[in-house]
Amino acid sequence: MFDADEKLHQRLAPRLQRVLIVDPQPASVKLLGDLLRSIVSTQIVTAPNDAKALQLAAVFDPQIIFVEHSGLHMNGAKLARAIRRSEFACRKAPIIMVTGEATAGAILGARDAGVHEFLRKPFTIKDLLRRLEAVALKPRDWVEAVQYVGPDRRRFNSGDYAGPRKRKSDARKTPDQARLIQALKIVRAAAGALDSDWPQARRALLAQAADIQKVAVSVNDMTMMTAAAALSRQLTDEAVSDRLALGEAITGLLVYMPKEELDAARAA
Repeated sequence: MFDADEKLHQRLAPRLQRVLIVDPQPASVKLLGDLLRSIVSTQIVTAPNDAKALQLAAVFDPQIIFVEHSGLHMNGAKLARAIRRSEFACRKAPIIMVTGEATAGAILGARDAGVHEFLRKPFTIKDLLRRLEAVALKPRDWVEAVQYVGPDRRRFNSGDYAGPRKRKSDARKTPDQARLIQALKIVRAAAGALDSDWPQARRALLAQAADIQKVAVSVNDMTMMTAAAALSRQLTDEAVSDRLALGEAITGLLVYMPKEELDAARAA
């Protein structure tokens, strides 16, 4: 058991060199910091509230972030959402929410804010290790959309599920088709947010254009690849003054949306 724990610590070490802990309670900060240092040698910075946490996140570039759910001048879900939608280098860093209020509402709120894991107080070093292993060594796909930014909220891959709630159309999709449809749905949503949330709409469109190019390579569709590359080119300029050309590039990709998906969206 000791050897297994030691090997896990060694695997975690490169991913835990810089840690940010956001918690208004000094005792809680010290406990978590001591546990982390018993696992790896790490540099830890702390913040007592959201405002200070954002300042530190911008300059410290933490590899992992622990946030308390709530406290004085502290809202863990709001902080996670702000980091995810920022331009920080650490915007995709794993976020673990720590709290004694592990209600269903708190968990769902944290998940929808882009939090990776939930750690309930009081916790043991084994509880902490399980969360660290999950976020550092078993990363989930990243979702760059408009309404949601963060790790894939589906904790487990449901691709092999064939139960009664599985749609027949889903069962017929190949992984490439499923990936393409998901990307096109995000493109369509981002197109509707160009005026209301331009920074995140642009990030979402860039991410989906890159994803669609990968699908195009996989299925050997050069026309699709050209359309995705055209969208990327339109987004390389931060200002993107030619909205007409951008709209045409988006339309050039949305033609790949299957008719059944379009019909389902209209019916929703």
